[in-house]
Amino acid sequence: MPDFVIQTESLTKKFGSQAALNQVWVSVPPGPIGLLGPNGAGKSTFMKCLLQLIPTTSGKAHLLGQEVGRVGREIRTRVGYTPEQDCHIPGMIGCEYVTYCAQLSGLPYQDARQRAHEMLDFVGMGQERYRKIDTYSTGMKQRLKLAQAIVHDPEIVFLDEPTNGLDPKGREQILELIQSLWTEHGISIVLSSHLLHDVQRICDQIIIIALGKVLVHDTIANLTSQRKGAAEVVVAKDQERLSALFRQQGWESECLPNGHVKVEHASMNINPILKVLHEADITPIEVLPSPNALEELFVQALNTAHESVS
Repeated sequence: MPDFVIQTESLTKKFGSQAALNQVWVSVPPGPIGLLGPNGAGKSTFMKCLLQLIPTTSGKAHLLGQEVGRVGREIRTRVGYTPEQDCHIPGMIGCEYVTYCAQLSGLPYQDARQRAHEMLDFVGMGQERYRKIDTYSTGMKQRLKLAQAIVHDPEIVFLDEPTNGLDPKGREQILELIQSLWTEHGISIVLSSHLLHDVQRICDQIIIIALGKVLVHDTIANLTSQRKGAAEVVVAKDQERLSALFRQQGWESECLPNGHVKVEHASMNINPILKVLHEADITPIEVLPSPNALEELFVQALNTAHESVS
């Protein structure tokens, strides 16, 4: 596998005068990658350009070391994709559909059939595989989409909102399957989702896109470490007094609607907070270090993008 599974140079895609992607530069190493952004940010367009499902307007892109637009079929045999919308063929039976997808990737029928059943076992589908896909629940369709995306043993798989419409149990099962693709099989993942919890659980690195531009590209560990000084303090009373004491230390602090006192301080641990509490004779119920670090980073990036436009 190359050093970077995705590389783009000034990648731009316009629909008329509207730039869905605007001068995107990224170099993404192998692993699980989270693709974050609000609706209409350019996430799906970014993936479709890399997959050659839509042509780019300008710039360059490389996927698995191959230049997008110059090499087509060879890249497709090494890549899997689950679109956000249903992608099955009406009237087909589940196992027949996954077998057909494997054949499209170049596998002979007998090998494709065996591989299809192996992948359906992997995603946890039993006798349902012999039913028509039209009768499937949302969870079963999501499993089927994942099976067809990996039936040809790709090196990277693009997953567009793979937990949409699932109940908590089904979502947890799908996330476990996705996580195992990298940890157990070495398949890089590009997970596009609006659910920050899903991305934080699965991914080592994130790309935040808004208004067609990449706002943030870094590892989650690096990003969250920058905010280790943030915490929420839960106290039974004296919230305003405690917030004022924190501000006297030169720290940013505010009382949140849920009754917690949020504070951002310079230390990498909560000991300075505990010292202030002790000196003020305030007994905390709980101190939560950086409870929403990724969410705060996401919101901050989006606010910065909108401010630069306005």
